[in-house]
Amino acid sequence: MSPWLVVGLGNPGPQYAGNRHNVGQMVLDVLARRMNGSFTAHKARAHVLDGRLGILAGGVPGPRVILAKPSTYMNVSGGPVATLAQFYGVDPSQLLVVHDELDLPPDTLRLKFGGGEGGHNGLRSISNFLGTKDYLRLRVGVGRPPGRMDAADYVLRDFSPAERAELGVTLEEAADAVEEVLTLGLEKAQQRLHTAAS
Repeated sequence: MSPWLVVGLGNPGPQYAGNRHNVGQMVLDVLARRMNGSFTAHKARAHVLDGRLGILAGGVPGPRVILAKPSTYMNVSGGPVATLAQFYGVDPSQLLVVHDELDLPPDTLRLKFGGGEGGHNGLRSISNFLGTKDYLRLRVGVGRPPGRMDAADYVLRDFSPAERAELGVTLEEAADAVEEVLTLGLEKAQQRLHTAAS
């Protein structure tokens, strides 16, 4: 059976590491800690970690998963993602992309399969390279910019001190949601996540 490919979107380099736009990569760092592994450079222009995630019924180790952080800029994430999917033999239905979402309040998480990209350039690039929008997304809410601030400026700023106080919990909950998709399936994971949030 082919592995899962879980992609955390963001921009490369330390100057972007704390940005709202990089929250997808922050979630992958939490997952890497849970897997007791570290990322290594891949020729597909990404950093990857290949291992097992979660526990299935009876204490059986969870499915094989490739965690991937593209090392390109966000708006050209599609090339590395498509190359990794081909390299590991991953069907788009086994792809889960973790990304920031302006249309959700901070600390809100939503799982969905397919649909539009909502103006998100990273998702648009992935859909273009894969030739389909039919893959899973974990949307991590960062909220709308205050006042008249441009959305692009807003997502390229670090989380505020007040937001950072809550961020650790949100990242752990997002990592839980990824694990649940892989071990329980999308419907059950959505039920748990969306019921808990309401």
